[in-house]
Amino acid sequence: MTRDAATMGRKLVPVVLDRLPTVLEEVARQLSDRHPGYAGFVTDEFPHVLGGAENFVGQLMTTAVEDREPRRFVSDAERELFAAIGRAHLHEDQDIDGLLAAYRIGGSVLWRHIADAALRSGLATSDFAGLATAVFAAVDELSSASLQGYLDAESARRHTVERARQDLTELLLTPRSDPAAIRAAANRAGWSVPGEAAVVVMPPDDHGFRHTFDDGCLVSRDGTAVVVPDPTVPGRRNHLARVLAGRAAVVGPTTAVHRLRESLELARLAVRLHRDGVLNGSPLFVDEHLDTVIVHRDEHLLDAMRRHALGPVQDLPASTGDRLVETLTSWLLHMGNCRAVATDLRVHPQTVRYRLGRLRGLLDLDAPRVRAALFLGLVWPGPDHAGGDGAPRAPAPAVGVRVRDGRQRRG
Repeated sequence: MTRDAATMGRKLVPVVLDRLPTVLEEVARQLSDRHPGYAGFVTDEFPHVLGGAENFVGQLMTTAVEDREPRRFVSDAERELFAAIGRAHLHEDQDIDGLLAAYRIGGSVLWRHIADAALRSGLATSDFAGLATAVFAAVDELSSASLQGYLDAESARRHTVERARQDLTELLLTPRSDPAAIRAAANRAGWSVPGEAAVVVMPPDDHGFRHTFDDGCLVSRDGTAVVVPDPTVPGRRNHLARVLAGRAAVVGPTTAVHRLRESLELARLAVRLHRDGVLNGSPLFVDEHLDTVIVHRDEHLLDAMRRHALGPVQDLPASTGDRLVETLTSWLLHMGNCRAVATDLRVHPQTVRYRLGRLRGLLDLDAPRVRAALFLGLVWPGPDHAGGDGAPRAPAPAVGVRVRDGRQRRG
């Protein structure tokens, strides 16, 4: 800008400032249809808005006219002020798009009045082009500051909420969760407390599972446990089965929210049984295998019960004992049907009757408690085994040993 043009530009500043009330009224009218909240703010806070506009526009035009380098159209203080406006919008749950639109409309209206005043003053269009640069650069900088403030506040809120959700998850999975404490923590996390929930245990090396759960689910800090609300809602179980297919996930039983630790513990026990081959499923729903989980909850106790139930059979030679235990297991599995046992073991029915006779001489097979203990120890520990024809198969025996993977093995 030439010296004469600069002089004319400086004279233009008070002219534009005198037009600012008209500028603000026009801005309010344009905002009234799509952004009435901002239009109302300009109208209701007119003296305050006008004072701020006069200071800002005066400094902006002076900077543009004097053509100083580096050309900073927005000061650090102004940038921080507009960043604070962006943060306030987030905290008040207001849409940032409306604010940015207000900036654009304000800049556009202001520039129209500046251009009109410049032309009326006789300033050549080539000389006031710098004013256009100043106006729209300022709008961009203020918009950027507000948007950054909004995004920073959004990130901070997200971090706060995520931390609150993790704290809530940790509370839910503690041995004793107080319902009142749960409600308070849920309120901080913005989580609606369901009537029931279940815990899904994920493999520690599965890092891509989070997208399979919606925002209503809570993920533990270590990423291995997920609280799923209302898992019995129609369709929820099928959804879990579909999205968790092939992920080696274990879905704990449904419990009251303040008892979720129980769901977690049973799910973790089922994880071990799945790893040992006792349980199958991907995903594995624990409530479908509660009987097996109960039997295996204490392996040492199960071993002790099995050894006690077999009693004197353990004192026989290994080969003899193995055959008798194999026959006994099949007999229990087939509910005393000797023909089914013979088919299962591929032996003659007379052989089955002979072995059962020996077993009756060693064990009180007519006593319900004895049969129950033997069934728990020999048949129940593992999944059903089927042969190629679909018929159940009794586990292969070994005297006085644990049953793993549904099969007995010598210890």
